[in-house]
Amino acid sequence: MLPDITPEDLHARLQQGQALHLLDVREPMEYEYCQIAGSALIPLGDLTRRWEEVPTDRPVVLICHHGVRSAQALAFLQHRYGLSNLLNLRGGIHAWSVRVDPEVPVY
Repeated sequence: MLPDITPEDLHARLQQGQALHLLDVREPMEYEYCQIAGSALIPLGDLTRRWEEVPTDRPVVLICHHGVRSAQALAFLQHRYGLSNLLNLRGGIHAWSVRVDPEVPVY
């Protein structure tokens, strides 16, 4: 089982000011349409050459549309590079939009 976080738990941690890195692995067009404020973009297909940009000094929450690509990214980074500070946003940005922030468009 991959480590994950619910949208509500992520929201609470952000509200508490916890130092989290939000990493969106969707495509640039998706990211431009909607994103969680403060997130950074590294598309899933670019992770093999940009994985060193993923911080190791704080929790990293991986984000995609519904949580599938971000789970793939988490498994890849965990197994290939040994990163252990990763969390998958359960339900992706869609769940974030529906359950936490309706200002973030749904697609």
